[in-house]
Amino acid sequence: MKQTIFILTLILISCNKSKRMESENNISETKKMSSIQFSNGYSPVNGLKMYYEIYGEGKPLVLIHGGGSTIQSTFEKVIPLFVKTRKIIALELQAHGRTNDRNTPLSFEQDADDVATLLKNLKIGKVDFFGFSNGGTTTLQIAIRHPEIVNKLVLGSALAKRNGVSEEFWEFMGQAQLENMPNQLKKAYLKVATDPNGLQIMHDKDAERMVNFKDIPDSLLTSITAPTLIISGDKDVILPEHTFELHKKIPNSQLAIIPGVHGEYIGEVTTLTPHFKETELIVPLIEKFLNTKK
Repeated sequence: MKQTIFILTLILISCNKSKRMESENNISETKKMSSIQFSNGYSPVNGLKMYYEIYGEGKPLVLIHGGGSTIQSTFEKVIPLFVKTRKIIALELQAHGRTNDRNTPLSFEQDADDVATLLKNLKIGKVDFFGFSNGGTTTLQIAIRHPEIVNKLVLGSALAKRNGVSEEFWEFMGQAQLENMPNQLKKAYLKVATDPNGLQIMHDKDAERMVNFKDIPDSLLTSITAPTLIISGDKDVILPEHTFELHKKIPNSQLAIIPGVHGEYIGEVTTLTPHFKETELIVPLIEKFLNTKK
């Protein structure tokens, strides 16, 4: 249970960082990984040099990873599926993966502002968003703070209220330690980050953010007008009651409860087993929602 809770903390909660990050201008280059062509770079965002990757062509879909994660540790299994019909913009948030830290605590509100600034820098307008876990909560804040850039939302295992997880989660959060972080997430960070010491910083800031987590007021949730698909696993760390309540609060929303644990429905790295099957991922469900006319 402790590992499961920590996964939520850091998920709620490749290419190494380029030395060319010293430049204040966008830096972009084209790479090829796992036979999928993509461009990547860094953009100056509110005191950060934010890392991003862009795949494919078509209607844009922005992917926002979970806490303690990278683009690949959250989305590596689904990007090849989405990119068949979509332009994918994936990014790494403050202190995560290849994006540097700044001398400020992490907050979902600031993450939302950072994403909005990145898209402005990239000259990308109104888009669809898919945020997982912490990225789902960030996506909620994007819809609240920057509704003008939102077309549709997909919220995967998002937390909006403290009662959305068990009391044991909050007890554990008060004593979170790096040694309890899942090895898959540690390896994913160290694979792409130039400074190994950043792992401890990321961990501590993610933990602090969750300890200080405050409920998103109902008035803000009910103000979200974008069509929204809310997803959770039936054995998720997010309580089913919370997912259903979120569905009731967001006016134009749909609900999908998927068999499996936190992130299993997208092949998040900590859920992978030798029996993993791409056909069990929920990409077709998400695509159907995104492609349906409002």
